[in-house]
Amino acid sequence: MRPDRPLHLVPATAVDYRERARGRLPRQLFDYLDGGAGREATLAANTAAFDAMPLRQRVLVDVDERDTSIELLGQNLDLPVVLAPVGLAGMFAQRAEVQAARAAQRAGVPFCESTVSICSIEEVAASTTAPFWFQLYVMRDRGYAERLMSRAQRAGCPVLVLTVDLAVVGARYRDTQNGMVGSASPLVKARRALDYGTHPRWLTDVAIKGKPHTFGNLEDAVPGAKSPEAFKDWVDAQFDPTVTWDDIAWVRKNWPGKLILKGVMDADDARRAVDCGADGIVVSNHGGRQLEGAPASLHALPAIAEAVRGRIAVLMDGGCPQRHRRVARMRQRR
Repeated sequence: MRPDRPLHLVPATAVDYRERARGRLPRQLFDYLDGGAGREATLAANTAAFDAMPLRQRVLVDVDERDTSIELLGQNLDLPVVLAPVGLAGMFAQRAEVQAARAAQRAGVPFCESTVSICSIEEVAASTTAPFWFQLYVMRDRGYAERLMSRAQRAGCPVLVLTVDLAVVGARYRDTQNGMVGSASPLVKARRALDYGTHPRWLTDVAIKGKPHTFGNLEDAVPGAKSPEAFKDWVDAQFDPTVTWDDIAWVRKNWPGKLILKGVMDADDARRAVDCGADGIVVSNHGGRQLEGAPASLHALPAIAEAVRGRIAVLMDGGCPQRHRRVARMRQRR
């Protein structure tokens, strides 16, 4: 299969879009976006859980006029959907965070900006009129995290999504194999350069036209950095394994808006989120990218919803489409 040729002329499913991304992106970037921790069993479990969950089918109900809108944390949404934060998004498409924020505005749903986005908070704010959310890690450098929260407030972000399941980065084997973890050998670097060169659409649209490729929210933390790789050591050093529930009080002190804790997978933790004053939680195993062997997010949801009993908002994320992974790889080999 030629790298830039999609399997279908018109993608119709999430799997179609996944295969189109596989063809258009260099392998290192596709694997970062698509991969999970360990053997990726938890990643696959997310999809399998949805496949095994039947829908309740009712009939003879007037559905000529349908309303999917909801109110969530003081915002009126046209759909019960939020575009989750995606790190490095601007490496997958030209200024992707801006594109995603504009798409979310058109759909009437919130976009959530990642701390490690290519486009900065300010660039996204200047490109849209709808309020967007901001995702934050609990950093070792608390002063810098406080400045990020202040920037998000000035940009009008009504919700802070605090990621709480990334005290250390999960063992993502694909990233290690592609040289994104540790020091890449000269052979890996040469293969990466060759891979970039065989994806002309990405090379033109993203690598050339999509510059600058800095982490827009972290530019003053690493002066002079010109690429995501240049930020890597600083970012990796900022994940704080000492974070506890006591740190939520510090976040609350510095964030006057709505607060969501992302990465809750246990009913006891959900109750603690209520007690610490969170406005909502995201039931999430980080898309299977953190703890291999964790249950599917969908399986963890019922006990958590029962534990909070409607006292705070409960959101959930799933996982990428995995069902046709083996078939797609067979096609690619042909």
